[in-house]
Amino acid sequence: GEPRPTSAALANVAASVTSVTVRAANRDRRGLVVVNDSATATLYLALDGSTASVTNYSVNLLPGDRYEMAWPPVTTTVTGIWDAAVGTARVTELT
Repeated sequence: GEPRPTSAALANVAASVTSVTVRAANRDRRGLVVVNDSATATLYLALDGSTASVTNYSVNLLPGDRYEMAWPPVTTTVTGIWDAAVGTARVTELT
């Protein structure tokens, strides 16, 4: 069966108009949840460890949207960029 998570780590990442690390690579990752806690800005996430941009991304989150990584989760660095520096990403990594 699937390995079940035994812990969760919470992190807050301030919105930025330059690419930032939302979560570092982690080979023990069992899940990842990202909430775009912004009232106005869209968050663009790159799941492959590359530099995120508004044209290079895996998923975009409108204000208030939530992303739950599919199983099996990628273990690479997750980067993000917003179209305005307003808000925070609320990140939960399950290991």
